[in-house]
Amino acid sequence: MWPWGHFGVAYLLYSLYARGRFRRPPGPEAALAVLVGSQLADLIDKPLAWGLGVLPGGRTLAHSLLFAAVVIVVAYAVGFAYNRVETATAFVIAHLSHLLADLPPRLLLGYPFGSEFLFWPFLPHPTFGYNERLFEPPAVVEAVVTPFTDPLVFFLFDVSLFVVGVVLWYIDGCPGLRYVTSRFGSA
Repeated sequence: MWPWGHFGVAYLLYSLYARGRFRRPPGPEAALAVLVGSQLADLIDKPLAWGLGVLPGGRTLAHSLLFAAVVIVVAYAVGFAYNRVETATAFVIAHLSHLLADLPPRLLLGYPFGSEFLFWPFLPHPTFGYNERLFEPPAVVEAVVTPFTDPLVFFLFDVSLFVVGVVLWYIDGCPGLRYVTSRFGSA
């Protein structure tokens, strides 16, 4: 998924969570935590893999569930220490949504190829063959998921998620915008 799609998914999920949990849209700090959390995995893995050649692929260290466990512990430790639990929750939801959004649609059809990054460094990448199938999904799942295996359809879906996220952010009152502009406003 592209960076804008990750933001769209993360903001949509957190906004729904905030409305259900707090009966209001996200606050400014939480919205900014969603922005950072939704990009964190790529901001770590891509430069280390593609720029420095330290990691074996663009989805390894920061895309793993092991790293996610550390992120959760650190985010909540900081959140509790500074009385910013809502911000920590926004960050954690955004980071976990990134990992889920990077799972290939073929996984829902029983093809695990491309999902090994969740278990890095315990599973080498790649572990599964492209056509190796672990289960046979129900026909309804196959009918719904199969179109998303087409790169163009998935890209359009990615862009649509971004648009929905931005529209929801706007409806929510653009949380975080005033916070940023007041600190880094026009010079």
